[in-house]
Amino acid sequence: MRRLILTDIHGNAEALEGVLDAASGSFDEIVCLGDIVGYGAAPREILQWVREECALVVRGNHDKAVAGLDPMEEFNDMAREAVAWTRAQLSAEDLEWLINLPQGPIERGGADFAHGSPLDEDDYVVSIADAAYLYQFYDRPLCFIGHSHVQGGFCWTGGRVLRLQQPRAHQVESVVALDEAASYLINPGSVGQPRDNDPRAAYAIWDDLKRQVEFRRAGYDVEHAARRIRDAGLPELLADRLVLGR
Repeated sequence: MRRLILTDIHGNAEALEGVLDAASGSFDEIVCLGDIVGYGAAPREILQWVREECALVVRGNHDKAVAGLDPMEEFNDMAREAVAWTRAQLSAEDLEWLINLPQGPIERGGADFAHGSPLDEDDYVVSIADAAYLYQFYDRPLCFIGHSHVQGGFCWTGGRVLRLQQPRAHQVESVVALDEAASYLINPGSVGQPRDNDPRAAYAIWDDLKRQVEFRRAGYDVEHAARRIRDAGLPELLADRLVLGR
């Protein structure tokens, strides 16, 4: 089966549309690793789409915050403002659905799916040191994570950790063949607010029969998504970050 893996959509309808157009016909089901809402101007639209189209969803920290499950102690003022605005756009039914989202990791089809670290949903795995520490306590062969907004991941093989390469600026795809003797943490990257200096929406396709993961990037109308954020009265920096990809 080929699964489209999405995370950190953050209410960005234009980015999601770009991904779905680019990935059309190349997947059998969709998995969402959380942060459905949080920064973008279309939270209800995105939430409804995820509810209808995704076979599996785990909660993200912004989903928890919007649902009132997180005290937001580690959120900055901009993120708090976006959470409050987003909450005001959602219905009671929407909020109840967010409240009931499951915590990762969840196993499906031979892989685990989580938002942050599989040991703690709110922890980031961004460096080789983070991954090396994690592998002392987590021995599953394949786990998909999000949270960092940085596409790529890590491979544990031969007693060392290697960083996986996402597509470069001139590429739309980078394929990783999965070694049965190795373990992997795979981050599909952020759909709605990439932070790896590439403004294109990021996602991944996992093919469990071919044992490979395809990191992909999709262009979209970034300026329109940024304008919607500004028009909604959300913090200006949230619009600027889309254009810069960081």
